[in-house]
Amino acid sequence: MRFVESVIPQRISMGVISTILGFSGFGIGVTTGVVIGYYLFIYFQPSDVKDVKVRPLAEYDTISLEKMLPEIPLWVKNPDYDRIDWLNKFLEHMWPYLDKAICRTAQDIAKPIIAENIANYKVDSVEFESFTLGTLPPTFQGMKVYTTEEQELIMEPSLKWAGNPNILAVVKAYGLKASIQVVDLQIFASPRITLKPLVPTFPCFATIIVSLMEKPHVDFGLKLLGGDIMAIPGLYRFAQETIKKQVASMYLWPKTLEVPVLDPSRASKKPVGILHVKVVRAQNLRKKDLLGKSDPFVKLKMADDKLPSKKTQVKKNNLNPEWNEEFKITVTDPKTQVLEVNVYDWEQVGKNERMGTNMVPLKDLVPDETKNVTLNLLKTMDLNDVQNEKNRGQIILELTYKPFKEENLPKELADEADTIEKPPEGTPDGGGLLVVIVREAQDLEGKHHTNPYVKIIFRGEEKKTEVMKKNRDPRWDKEFEFMCERPPINDRMHVEVLSKPPKKGLIYSKETLGYVDISLADVVTNKRMNERYHLIDSKNGQIQIEMQWRTS
Repeated sequence: MRFVESVIPQRISMGVISTILGFSGFGIGVTTGVVIGYYLFIYFQPSDVKDVKVRPLAEYDTISLEKMLPEIPLWVKNPDYDRIDWLNKFLEHMWPYLDKAICRTAQDIAKPIIAENIANYKVDSVEFESFTLGTLPPTFQGMKVYTTEEQELIMEPSLKWAGNPNILAVVKAYGLKASIQVVDLQIFASPRITLKPLVPTFPCFATIIVSLMEKPHVDFGLKLLGGDIMAIPGLYRFAQETIKKQVASMYLWPKTLEVPVLDPSRASKKPVGILHVKVVRAQNLRKKDLLGKSDPFVKLKMADDKLPSKKTQVKKNNLNPEWNEEFKITVTDPKTQVLEVNVYDWEQVGKNERMGTNMVPLKDLVPDETKNVTLNLLKTMDLNDVQNEKNRGQIILELTYKPFKEENLPKELADEADTIEKPPEGTPDGGGLLVVIVREAQDLEGKHHTNPYVKIIFRGEEKKTEVMKKNRDPRWDKEFEFMCERPPINDRMHVEVLSKPPKKGLIYSKETLGYVDISLADVVTNKRMNERYHLIDSKNGQIQIEMQWRTS
């Protein structure tokens, strides 16, 4: 008992002492380690370290800047590229609507292609459960525009798109169903977009030509049955390289994708002939007036033409009228154009009532041969309309299509629709079409106002351009056509520039800014003229007129 009592205090004292020595050793060890580490840090510090030099960005070359700032926009790095923030702002506001339109169009294109090919792979169906390009629109880092001598517009935008699309397709085969989802799409591309040829018909170009100037960067996530298959080792790089090669093989310059927008021959609206129409008579028309018979007249026009219709005289109180009136209508495409014939009942008060309609395709006419046509008048051009079964009368026409002659054209230009035909030697025997293009005027000056427009008078026919308000150097590029029974060898055309007053008849009246009388003999002889004329009664005013003579 006495032995135990003596041993316990000794062990307690030894434990306390060992604890104190342990803490002391830890403190000494840590202190010694810090001192040694600091010594080594100071001892082994490199002595050749230099202070950082601060340089302005203007002193760096292009390669150094690209390494420092890889995401810098092209309009900063390359002066040939223009900044187009306005287009990015437009896309930002319009993207919700563009997304729906693009997705709807893509599905309409994809569905028939899928339906045509699923049988080859023994797939029952492929359906889109979700198809959206997400909420993030593409951005343009800049755009380069080329200027050429051709009738074309060439643009090279730099496109970057990091989108969040959700394209989910469900594939059904052998009684099983699998879902494929495309997410997290990234596309970096530099396409070249060419709009050609430029034409005076909206949207002002006939074809869109697209090609890639370099291989695009395409990155996306692909989920199959909910799992990201792009996480499979090697598949991600293989998919990227395969897409790049496939796209490059189809669209990398000089290979192109052409998207037709308009028929160039029709879009240019160049006349290729004249349709002579003789409205002979109508018969068995229906009675429209309460107190009489009908007061019929005829309106003629090309179905796709926005020009005013040709009109006959009104034959009052007559259900079998005879007109024997002749008209000439310009033809731009005889293969597709259609002559629209409408018979109306004239009303002294209110809107004229249509009595019947019909159409004549120009492709049914033999050039230079007169064709007698009897048309049944219809309610509408809908063949399934039961109201067309009622008898509304007939109209008799004499039609002659006279194309412009091409035997005098140079061989290499014979097939071009917009080529000016070579006039015959000496004085032409037949008629033709005189085309007058009012280009521009310069240094116009009125006494009280300068709101210029041009008035052309030729053989009693008068035509005018639109008014250009407060403009001393206006440009119109307005084209007029005059059909001629004989060549205007001895004729002169009166061209007058006038100024319209700001307010009608209040203080000032219209003013004459100058005029010129142009002899047309040289136009017939040389087929084309493009001259600048000094205006008479004008201090420095000039006007540029282009004229063409097409023989028939």
